[in-house]
Amino acid sequence: MKAAVIHGPGLIKYDTVDDPIIKAKDDIILKVTSTAICGSDLHIYSGGFPQPRPMVLGHEFMGIVEEVGSEVTHLKRGDRVVVPFPIACGNCFFCNHDVPGNCEHSNPEHYGPEGGILTEKGGALFGYTDLYGGYDGGQSQYVRVPYANYGPRIVPEDLSDEQVLFLTDIFPTGYTGVDWGEVKGGETVAIFGSGPVGIMAAKSAVLRGAAQVIVVDTLQYRLNKAKLSTGCTTILWEDGPKDVVEQIRSLTHGRGADVCIDAVGFEPDRNLGDRIKATINFEKGSIKVLEACMSAVRRSGIVAVLGVYPVNYDNFPLGQFFDKGIVLKGGQAPAHKHIDKLLEYVVQGKVKLDDIITHRLPLSEIAHAYDIFKKREDGCVKVVLDPWK
Repeated sequence: MKAAVIHGPGLIKYDTVDDPIIKAKDDIILKVTSTAICGSDLHIYSGGFPQPRPMVLGHEFMGIVEEVGSEVTHLKRGDRVVVPFPIACGNCFFCNHDVPGNCEHSNPEHYGPEGGILTEKGGALFGYTDLYGGYDGGQSQYVRVPYANYGPRIVPEDLSDEQVLFLTDIFPTGYTGVDWGEVKGGETVAIFGSGPVGIMAAKSAVLRGAAQVIVVDTLQYRLNKAKLSTGCTTILWEDGPKDVVEQIRSLTHGRGADVCIDAVGFEPDRNLGDRIKATINFEKGSIKVLEACMSAVRRSGIVAVLGVYPVNYDNFPLGQFFDKGIVLKGGQAPAHKHIDKLLEYVVQGKVKLDDIITHRLPLSEIAHAYDIFKKREDGCVKVVLDPWK
């Protein structure tokens, strides 16, 4: 089959690889009909997450069931399904507590309670390095899906792939930030990052009845997309975090936002000073966005961290965290927990997901797709790929 294979930082190729096979009795093999590039894929592409051997990337995919293992109970060949991005067994302590990203069984070689930088990681993820299970991803024509009795959801035939594809990751992830923020209605939610996850968080805040949704980004075209999709207030990050924080406070009677969501992570836009600071501290990337969230949130507010942070940072603002009484939540989104409810929102027409797509490309143009997504060229916000072109 054809697949997108990472060969090292900045090097992804359209390769011919072996077809996947059934390895466990509850596996399925999926013929992928649509897949997408996620912002967190860029962390592997940039080298921020190490992956020494070639691997098929991609954790946002859907398709048609091609084969089923002998113990798959609710799926059959020909079913059309969407697949949540965490690989989870559905039976362990953490799966039973609705946190499938911490599954105890899906990542046996690298799992552990510590959560270290290169050891004792969480549960497995599709196409997300050997540290997270080593499973090939779905930027391919076929993919093996383990624990198929727990993950895949059948989708209505009257909905197109693009209408439901983002139930795999970015919609549940954006919704998780708002859910962690305990948004019940009437709040101000400030979202840092106007990429796909940030826009989905803004859509989710609207769904949950937020009175004011503010989206912050360094690129005006991405803010324009967020405003068009959600009607939010936008702030262009031009002069540093202090100006952004002051603007958010000016919109909230000087208090700050009730909820701030970091939808950027450790690889924000950085100047030379940021890079020198990271080098001196032996750190990857920067926590500048998280620091801005901590400043922009009101006292006793909630900061939800959806962006990825793979290492530790010595300059974490612990004193500010304590003095303001901030609640801090983060981690892999529990996609399985929310996916059925979110699918129903799509079915009922309460939310539209495909309006963030800016590029539709064949999988054969995978190198170009990653390049424009990484560099944010040609107005790129979200790329959807056809594996059969």
